Amino acid sequence: MKTARRIGVLFLATAALAACSGGSGGNAVPSSWIRKEYRAGGGGYLDRADPVSTVAGEIAKHASPRDRTTSGSMVFLRYRDDIVAVSPYLGGSRIEIDDYRGGYYRWRPHVSSVWPDPDSDSFRGGGPGSGK
Repeated sequence: MKTARRIGVLFLATAALAACSGGSGGNAVPSSWIRKEYRAGGGGYLDRADPVSTVAGEIAKHASPRDRTTSGSMVFLRYRDDIVAVSPYLGGSRIEIDDYRGGYYRWRPHVSSVWPDPDSDSFRGGGPGSGK
């Protein structure tokens, strides 16, 4: 009986650790899909025809972000470890992908009022095991 209980506890602990680690799913930025769907250029990926809201909607539909915010004519999608910025570009849209920390500081004027600073005590959004 004790062995079965230990195995059960070990199984539950392993499952809990796997859930916290994030693995390959759970709000991962769809970077491979973006690379296939949009053309590289302009410092990121380009959709020469569609407006920002359409492109951001396509990306969010493909992989749901943790959060979404707008600032001026830009849309920002927050994923587990990344930020996707969609901005106007020559009549279409430019898509830029940054890791959360780099993207937060790069886009700080646009996102700091809604998303946590990755260096603050309240931040809980990094990769495997961070802040958990």
